[in-house]
Amino acid sequence: MVTIARYLNVTLIVPELDKTSFWADPSEFQDIFDVNHFITSLRDEVRILKELPPRLKRRVEMGFVYSMPPISWSDISYYHNQILPLIRKYKVVHLNRTDARLANNGQSLDVQKLRCRVNFNALRFTPQIEELGKRVIKLLRQNGPFIVLHLRYEMDMLAFSGCTQGCNNDKVEELTRMRYAYPWWKEKIINSDLKRKDGLCPLTPEETALILRALDIDKNYHIYIAAGEIYGGDRRMASLAAAYPKLVRKETLLGPSDLGFFQNHSSQMAALDYLVSLESDIFIPTYDGNMAKVVQGHRRYLGFKQTILLDRRLLVDLIDQYNNGSLSWIQFSDTVKETHERRRGQPSKRLVIPDRPKEEDYFYANPEECLQQRDGQLSST
Repeated sequence: MVTIARYLNVTLIVPELDKTSFWADPSEFQDIFDVNHFITSLRDEVRILKELPPRLKRRVEMGFVYSMPPISWSDISYYHNQILPLIRKYKVVHLNRTDARLANNGQSLDVQKLRCRVNFNALRFTPQIEELGKRVIKLLRQNGPFIVLHLRYEMDMLAFSGCTQGCNNDKVEELTRMRYAYPWWKEKIINSDLKRKDGLCPLTPEETALILRALDIDKNYHIYIAAGEIYGGDRRMASLAAAYPKLVRKETLLGPSDLGFFQNHSSQMAALDYLVSLESDIFIPTYDGNMAKVVQGHRRYLGFKQTILLDRRLLVDLIDQYNNGSLSWIQFSDTVKETHERRRGQPSKRLVIPDRPKEEDYFYANPEECLQQRDGQLSST
C-alpha cells in the first residue's frame, strides 16, 4: 500500500488492522509498529498521516467514502487506471482488503525496491516489543546456537485448513464446528487425507519430530517454538519433547509480568516470535503461511541465514512409507537430507507462474530484486 500510494502520488493513512478475525486482537497498528519511525523514514517517498484531516474525517463520518477491495495480484497500472480516478472523485477511498493486492512479478525495479525498503527498514516494532525480543534472544544465545521452529499447529490453523491428521473424532468434530462458525472461511467440506497428501497441511508435531531427527538436528540444540497454543497440548507435543528435550517457548523463558501486557494480543506475541525467528541460527517453518514467508525473505535479506524449507508433499509420503515399513530409517533419513540440501534459503530465482500468482513464489519470501549479485553470491542492498 505504501508503494501504491507513492506511485499514485496520494496520501496514505496509517493502516487499520482487522479486529474481527478468530484472534479478536484489539491491537492497533501503533501498538505493534513504531508508527513515528514508519512515517518519518518514508517521508522522502510518500506522505503518511496518522489519521484523516478533520474536513475529510467529517466526510467519512457522514458516509461520503468509497470502500472496496482491490483486485488481488494487480499490476501497478491497475491502480493508476482504476483506483486513482476513484480517489479524485471521492477524495477518500477505503481499501478494505490489502493482502496480496500487488503482483509478485512484472513490476519495475523501483517498485520492488520500495517494497523492500518498507518491509525491511520502515516497519520496525515498538521499543517495548523490540526490547523484549532482545531479552529472549540473549537468554537463548547464552546456551549456544538455537533453532526456531514455526510450528503451525494451533486450533484456528487446523479448523481453517481442515487438516486433522492425528486428531480423534471429538477433535475432528470440534474443528469442523469451528470452521462452519466463521463465515469468512469459505471452504467448508475438506478431505483432510487428500489435502495432506498434496502437501497442503501443516506438519503435525509428531511428523515434525521425525523430520528433525531425519535431518540430524542435534538434540542438544535449544529449539524455540514460535507459535500460539498447540492444539492437543502436551499429548501432541510428547514425541517432539522426547526427541528434543530442550524445547522452549516465550512463556517458559519470560515471567508472567513480562508477558502480561501481551496477553490477548496475538499480533504482538507474533511480533515477538518474528524477532526471535530472524535471529535464530536455523529457522524451520512447518507450514508456508504469511509469517513464515516473510521471515524467510527477511532472513535472505539479512545475508541468506539458514532457513529449511520443508517439502511437505514429499515428506508426508516418505513418512507414510517409513511408518508402514516400506523404508528403513537410513533410507528415510538419507532421502530427507538429500531432498532438502537445496532448500535451505540459498540464493535462488523466484518461481514465476503466469496467470497463477497464488501458486508462484511470494515476492516477500524471495525479494531477489533487493539482493545484489557479488562474486557469484547475492547480498542485501
